[in-house]
Amino acid sequence: MAGAGVLMAQESLSWRTVGRGLWDITAAVQAVVDRSGVTTGLCHGFLRHTSASLILCENADPTVRTDLEAFAARFAPDGDPRYRHHLEGPDDMPAHLRAVFTQVEVTVPVRHGRCALGTWQGIFLWEHRLEGQAREVLVTVWGT
Repeated sequence: MAGAGVLMAQESLSWRTVGRGLWDITAAVQAVVDRSGVTTGLCHGFLRHTSASLILCENADPTVRTDLEAFAARFAPDGDPRYRHHLEGPDDMPAHLRAVFTQVEVTVPVRHGRCALGTWQGIFLWEHRLEGQAREVLVTVWGT
């Protein structure tokens, strides 16, 4: 519960992905911080899905994201015959594994009204399914 002088805001952000890959959502999250009026506090993003991730990642060189995809393909390959869960196709269980072993939430400090990310950091939605999906991130900001 917000006390005297504490501000809180919560918004749901939605995207339609086009399939497996990483999307920089930093600007959309920062816009929620801007609207909240919080100058010092925390910004928390929670992805409401089990087959995608939220990550902090290098935001300058796109080969980092390509390499992450290559690693994930080796770590959780599509169509592995050891997987029993494949109700939605050969990428179903690999998508769940990738989400479990990464994360579905991120928390970033807010400083001077901005997400206090490092120079080369961005907030990314990482889609693990081969087909496009509707994705929702619940962003909560609190502080003073």
